Amino acid sequence: MSASPDLRLRDHAYSNFTQKLLARDISPGQIVSQRELVALTGMPLGAIREMIPRLEADGLIKTVPKRGLQVLSIDLDLVRNAFQLRHIIEGEAIAVFCKAATTEEIDRLTAQHRNMREEAIAHVSPDVLQRAQQIDWAFHDRIIDAMGNPIISDIHRVNAIKIRLIRNSDTRMLPELVVPVLDEHLAICAALSARDGPAAVAAIHTHIESARRRALGLQEDFR
Repeated sequence: MSASPDLRLRDHAYSNFTQKLLARDISPGQIVSQRELVALTGMPLGAIREMIPRLEADGLIKTVPKRGLQVLSIDLDLVRNAFQLRHIIEGEAIAVFCKAATTEEIDRLTAQHRNMREEAIAHVSPDVLQRAQQIDWAFHDRIIDAMGNPIISDIHRVNAIKIRLIRNSDTRMLPELVVPVLDEHLAICAALSARDGPAAVAAIHTHIESARRRALGLQEDFR
């Protein structure tokens, strides 16, 4: 059964809002009105009103009485909480993926990362940087979605938005991090190839901890 027109408009408004947020057209901590969200997203007021409870449930906005809607603020608590959630969810997901993924898929992921690493060692051009970032995000999305649990996938999707907001102003991977991140992914892929579940969990936890330390360092710099 297809979604109702109102539901589709709400989902479109939500998507537009998160895109504007990740592009920093809407700033973390900013106070906005419903009318301003209409202008920012290009969606009708009815869709905005339908979208707000979902954004509140996802922790992306909160209502401030007599002021408006406050966009999620980035602080040390958000960093700690978002990465702790990653640690829990992705540890379980990689253990499941290690058992369930086909050898062909693991080989494809490994080759994709190796080829990207070779390109990055030669030169981290804007195109290489963009494709490396997409490989990074897609790798984690695939591991989560392979569990076949839409509740977990939805939680991961919202948390990924928060992680991308934390990382840097334009949400892209930094040039100097391309090879280290790919190396961390390749360590996960090696454990997957060996069908070594505990090693895969340890490797993904090491990867998440590296990202958490970098994010905490950035946040401490801005305090």
